[in-house]
Amino acid sequence: MRVAALADVHGNAPALEAVLREVRTVGVDAVVFCGDLTWGPLPNETLALVRALDVPAHFVRGNADRSVGVVGGERGEWLARAHGEEATRFVNAFAPRVVLEVDELGPTRFVHGSPRSDEECVTPETPIERVREFTGGIPERVLVTAHVHVSYDRHIDDVRLVGPGSVGRPYEGERGARWALLGPDVELRRTQYDHEAAAELYRASGIPQLDDDLQMLLEPITRAEAIAYAEERVFAG
Repeated sequence: MRVAALADVHGNAPALEAVLREVRTVGVDAVVFCGDLTWGPLPNETLALVRALDVPAHFVRGNADRSVGVVGGERGEWLARAHGEEATRFVNAFAPRVVLEVDELGPTRFVHGSPRSDEECVTPETPIERVREFTGGIPERVLVTAHVHVSYDRHIDDVRLVGPGSVGRPYEGERGARWALLGPDVELRRTQYDHEAAAELYRASGIPQLDDDLQMLLEPITRAEAIAYAEERVFAG
């Protein structure tokens, strides 16, 4: 099995559309969405792309997915209305983990934060002791994590940690949707798309607190900034 790991789309439908176009050209047997799919400016457009997939799709629940319809405030209320009851039930019900047998990599566990919390930050610089803590109770030796919006491929003991990065809101210091192709090895990929056109769609969406979305879309923070923030907090909602 060859798998595309897509994480942290955050309602960026143009980025997802570009990535899925590339996914179709490389050929995969399944797509795993590793959480935080629709919490962003274009939730319904994002769901429409997901529902049009012609390969099996698996969904991991991120902290933002379980927040839809629950978190209040101006932005939370806007997102609840935008999703509606059916879409809210759909994203709230994503699984906390997905395990697939991947070609050459073997059993691979996909989570959002870490195996023990969808809010735990796992980065290329997470201390080895903490990695051993959250991997000690799981049998899979390949672990795909998301949440921090940073891509990486790291070996610790006999465990391989893979961060596909973020499709819709990457913290890499440069533009481009990030994702990973798994099987028979791990390939971290970057897909370009029209960010200015995406910004116009963001502005037309009416989502509150738009400035932060635009900032992260057009001038994303650096890897170093994202990693430092994540490692200082360890758990971040």
